[in-house]
Amino acid sequence: MALAHARRRRDKYIPALKYRWLSPLYDPVIRSAFRDETMKRSLVTQASVKAGHRVLDLGCGTGTLAIRIKRDQPDAFVVGLDGDPAILRIAQRKAMAAGVEVHWDRGLAHELPYPDRSFDAVFASLVLHHLSRANKVGALREVQRVLRPGGFFHVAEFGRPQNGLMAALAKVGGLLEETSDGVDGRLPEMFRTAGLSDVQEARRFMSPLGTISLYRAGAPP
Repeated sequence: MALAHARRRRDKYIPALKYRWLSPLYDPVIRSAFRDETMKRSLVTQASVKAGHRVLDLGCGTGTLAIRIKRDQPDAFVVGLDGDPAILRIAQRKAMAAGVEVHWDRGLAHELPYPDRSFDAVFASLVLHHLSRANKVGALREVQRVLRPGGFFHVAEFGRPQNGLMAALAKVGGLLEETSDGVDGRLPEMFRTAGLSDVQEARRFMSPLGTISLYRAGAPP
């Protein structure tokens, strides 16, 4: 999960929940604002990570998703990447408490510090709406670059509202973040433009801030 994802405004890094002193509140905020447990469980089930897979959790936040992936498949190599060092320290402590080994890296979604074809699966849970349009396009191209042939990109993100209530809540969420690409239904085409294929919307959830969609997109063979 990644309200902690890196972004820059006037060349200044914006940490999780905007202010560093709010970072300890990250997990409670996410649990209250989204169906976090259900969403992440569905995303991991959708991915079906296998033993020996290399997995990247893009904008990992406090590591909840990366830790879940490692618990579900202990023989996978799991990497969590985020731009916020304070959030990464929280993730490291949580992994130690959970007794799982996750590799934590600091970096930006649109400048991934990995070679081509490095991962069998890349996850992005509520990350993309934190990025400007240009950085979002760059991040999707980077995902396509680091995925191995036959690998998949698994995404939880704001999607098209399925009813009037979700549409109203989406307007509120749009005041806080750059959610319009998801809410207006542009993400699938952005995935395809970045070179990803077989794009599918697998599931939708209602949340206090609008509809959350789960997507799957494949790397070219």
